[in-house]
Amino acid sequence: MRSRRKKKRESETDGESQTKKRKLVNEDNTDSVMRVTIPTFLSTKDAKKLRKEARRKARSEGKDEDQVQFFDEFGNLLHAGQEKTDGDDDGEKLVTDDRPKKRKKSFPSINQLIAEAEAAKKAEQERKKVQEYEDSIPEDVKNKHVALDCEMVGIGADGKQSALARVSITGWNGEVILDTFVQVPDRVTDFRTFVSGVRASDIRSTNEKAMELHECRKKVAQILKDKILVGHSLKNDFAALMLTHPKHSIRDTARYKPFMRASGRNGGKLRPRKLRDLVKEHLGLDIQKDGQEHTSIEDAQATMKLFKSVMKEWEKSVASTKQHVT
Repeated sequence: MRSRRKKKRESETDGESQTKKRKLVNEDNTDSVMRVTIPTFLSTKDAKKLRKEARRKARSEGKDEDQVQFFDEFGNLLHAGQEKTDGDDDGEKLVTDDRPKKRKKSFPSINQLIAEAEAAKKAEQERKKVQEYEDSIPEDVKNKHVALDCEMVGIGADGKQSALARVSITGWNGEVILDTFVQVPDRVTDFRTFVSGVRASDIRSTNEKAMELHECRKKVAQILKDKILVGHSLKNDFAALMLTHPKHSIRDTARYKPFMRASGRNGGKLRPRKLRDLVKEHLGLDIQKDGQEHTSIEDAQATMKLFKSVMKEWEKSVASTKQHVT
């Protein structure tokens, strides 16, 4: 008897639960979107059953089950992270809108770490080779090398004609041998300050720190005499200085073939590259940064470092050329 009463009560309870679920599923379905409320007091198992029943009801009514939206009793939209393990949408993990998403941690692969280590090892070996070669060079040979860089301003109606405005000469170790602004006798129509860093006050005749052009040319010629001159696109500097230098004593990084690139897809004429790009590629240094004014001292020092990084191979090619000419 007691067993029958117990079963009757359980049956009535299940009936009430099912009626309640149907009521939750059917509420707020006046439009194409089915809004289903899932109370927080339901167990995970009962919540899953309710979601499953709501989707089945939508299918039976010819509606798109993706239009079923689940809310808690406070009106917060619940998102479902679907876990389809048995071909149905039973297993879902409910996540509220305001729950922060975890960022997936990314780690470098083993191959990437090995490649980076090998690249670093190779770079260090190259650096040691260059340093060993540099240490073997006698001091008198080092003293014969100087680097030159000039800054120009624009003259003429359109400002495209260049006039010398600053000269910098540095030594083997980057020491400054000469750095001076130069008085421009002509009317300057473009100071090119964003590149040259030169301003009107720097090159006025009243500026005691600015050398007169003839005096500057004479001073530079004295320094360069019997020297091996290092620079980048030196023909522009020579034109501004109105000077020449023996070809065999010039080391122009813009004309060194390993530093140049072919102009066409399948080869073609070799063309110079920018000093900034060469220094970044071969030395890992940043010069002539965008939006910053150039400095002829820094450029001269960078050019000397670039030359020293390939000096051994460069001098071999020079010696080979001399023997061929002889």
